[in-house]
Amino acid sequence: MKYMLLVYSDETAWTEHEQEQCYAESIQLTHQLQANGQFIGASPLQPVATATSVRVRQGKQLITDGPFAETHEQLGGYFLIDARDLNEAINIAGRIPAAHKGTIEIRPVMELSGLPESLEKNTADLST
Repeated sequence: MKYMLLVYSDETAWTEHEQEQCYAESIQLTHQLQANGQFIGASPLQPVATATSVRVRQGKQLITDGPFAETHEQLGGYFLIDARDLNEAINIAGRIPAAHKGTIEIRPVMELSGLPESLEKNTADLST
């Protein structure tokens, strides 16, 4: 089953050194997950100050600078994994370095038929 692990933390809680260390440890984790056949994707996000929110109300598009919600923790990145079950996803989430200062939200990915295949799958198919 696919799970999205959403990484939330207060952007101001990290020193530059801590952030660099978190990235390095996260990259190591992605390589471990890849070796286990569980890695699908992961990436940090640019700071929340770069966010743009779009809403459509009564047929009109409303565009706002910044995130959708005012919170103390911001969405800072994600891991997309393949895990046997929720317990395995929880175990992986606990290994994400950002869990020490923030929160990792685990959400099962809903599979919808009719969606195009991922670029990674299409690229892999071309190379075989």
